[in-house]
Amino acid sequence: MHKVNKLVCAIALGVLLGASATTASANSREFVYVESNAQGANQNSIFAFQRNPDGTLAQIPGSPFLTGGAGVQDKNVEFGPYDTDQNIVIDKHRRLLFAVNSGSDSIAVFHINSDGSLKTVAGSPFPSGGESDGVGPVSLGLSGDTLFVANQAGDPGRPTTVLPSYTAFHVDLDGTLRPVDDSTVSVAFLTSPSQALVVPNRNLMFGADFLGGLLQSFQFDGEGRLRQRPPTALPASEFAGIPAPRAVLGLITHPRLPLLYVGMPTVSRMAVYRFDDRGRLTFVRSVPNSGIAICWLRPNKEGTRLYTSNQGSFTPTSTISVYDLSNPEAPKEIQSIAPLGTSNATQIELSGDGKNLYVVSQHFNTITPPNQGKELHVFTIAADGSLSENVLPVPLPVPDGTQPQGVAVFTDN
Repeated sequence: MHKVNKLVCAIALGVLLGASATTASANSREFVYVESNAQGANQNSIFAFQRNPDGTLAQIPGSPFLTGGAGVQDKNVEFGPYDTDQNIVIDKHRRLLFAVNSGSDSIAVFHINSDGSLKTVAGSPFPSGGESDGVGPVSLGLSGDTLFVANQAGDPGRPTTVLPSYTAFHVDLDGTLRPVDDSTVSVAFLTSPSQALVVPNRNLMFGADFLGGLLQSFQFDGEGRLRQRPPTALPASEFAGIPAPRAVLGLITHPRLPLLYVGMPTVSRMAVYRFDDRGRLTFVRSVPNSGIAICWLRPNKEGTRLYTSNQGSFTPTSTISVYDLSNPEAPKEIQSIAPLGTSNATQIELSGDGKNLYVVSQHFNTITPPNQGKELHVFTIAADGSLSENVLPVPLPVPDGTQPQGVAVFTDN
């Protein structure tokens, strides 16, 4: 089975773009970053916008910012490049941005300047394998001065016998990455790791092995050395009588409680797990999702709402769902909204003030005209957590055959 799937870019002449009806705080500035994922040598880049006080987005001068590496794309299918999340992460306190070069096995690191522009850290990009041969980095997780990397080893254009892995780097004050000794954990061949999710304020990290249908659980020490627990398979009961593989994509934790929410795209359900201080997982239940292929999840800071991106499959049925978390162990879907147009929603991220939801979309259906549908959608979040899309999506012009991926938000206040 093909993968169930997987920049904000410059707009011509640098025109201001109407991308939100929400007014940003006068005392903060918000920057939004998306990866172009261009495949050519030294063609991958990060595109940047600033959210203006009136809610519009403006291209930041100097954008796009080259990563020094290459992206990746499976040209044999209409799906996106990878089934991944957290392609870009930000260290707010040290004003650093990290991004994957999935097609050249490296991690790019940038300083975030006061105007939101990016400056390459000396020595960037850095090899993604750490102490081993890491191939195809796709996801990043950050805990203090430790950066974790999921190496998927799944680039269709570069077949390899190297095992997928999770590994760790120490982040120096200047942004330099140094491999953490004895931190690399290899996983089974072709299991396709897709995410490295660090649990805030705990020495825990969860991983999603997409094609393996496995949840990985790691503890790490103060140096970032990973210690793997036995992986957890998705419950067989969730797939009983359904001819669908046990794929897992999309992990997020509750902001206050030891709960892990998990996307199960092939059955359009979201699983809920409890976890303890050692990372042991206990399945609670699953809840239905009205869309097709639930894949990316984000809760608000208050832990009252959870948003999911349901990417659709070969048809323009992509949706965004809103869940009520009044009972955090039994989320209830209260809204499903289709993005404007016929593109397929992928990675999502909330604005710093919680008033907007940014959604990157790609082109992987047979109805959208070729090389269209690659857009940034900006949804307004109402007081009750519901969504509306009040402006046209922003086109993300990238080279033919390229799918943009990843979205990160930096609020400078």
